Amino acid sequence: MCLAIPGRILSVCGDDPVVRTARVDFGGVVKEISLAYTPEAQPGQYVLAHVGFAMALIDEDQAAELLATLRGLAAEAGISLDAVPGPGA
Repeated sequence: MCLAIPGRILSVCGDDPVVRTARVDFGGVVKEISLAYTPEAQPGQYVLAHVGFAMALIDEDQAAELLATLRGLAAEAGISLDAVPGPGA
């Protein structure tokens, strides 16, 4: 089983679809990830990321729903994610 985390694209670097990357905000943690699988991705859009790759584009509502689910799972495990803002925050 793998876990993909929703994040918002802040900026995109490169024109070649194979090596194109993006700075993505994951609730305050910004990472550079590959857009090789989502070459159409643009700043302001949301992606699902797994091991440094954007696997799929999603909309803001889907990102908020996934973050709420992750918060619920964390709460069941006794972990607080209150400091992680959701989309639109």
